Amino acid sequence: MPRFPSREWADEYVRQLNANTGYRDAGMGWEGDITLCVEKDQTLAASWYIYLDLHHGSCWGYEVFVEGDDVPDSEFVYSGPFGNWRRLIGGEIEPIQGLLTGKFRLKGPVMKVLRYSRAAKEMVNTAKLVDTEF
Repeated sequence: MPRFPSREWADEYVRQLNANTGYRDAGMGWEGDITLCVEKDQTLAASWYIYLDLHHGSCWGYEVFVEGDDVPDSEFVYSGPFGNWRRLIGGEIEPIQGLLTGKFRLKGPVMKVLRYSRAAKEMVNTAKLVDTEF
């Protein structure tokens, strides 16, 4: 069972994401990269970054970084503290609701994300499929 966040978790997540037909359909028109920023908090000692290169409903590439690494720029950055990521993956928070309530922040063109909110939800649903240890 991969620990979140980690390279092993990202490996399984991307495998599941590319197998998810719901995500493929919802993200069909999407082109762009996103960095998922898991910010350190009282239970996570360092921030982690999962960079995803997304095109037309699939992930073409990804990389995992830890605080202090040179993280590449991406069109979008979705960030929040580790405890909120745990709640998001656990199904207690929806991705757009997390933004509206201030539990997460988004850097990038918000209207583009709102146009693909179903794809964002499918990305979170995929994360729920990963047998995750926190």
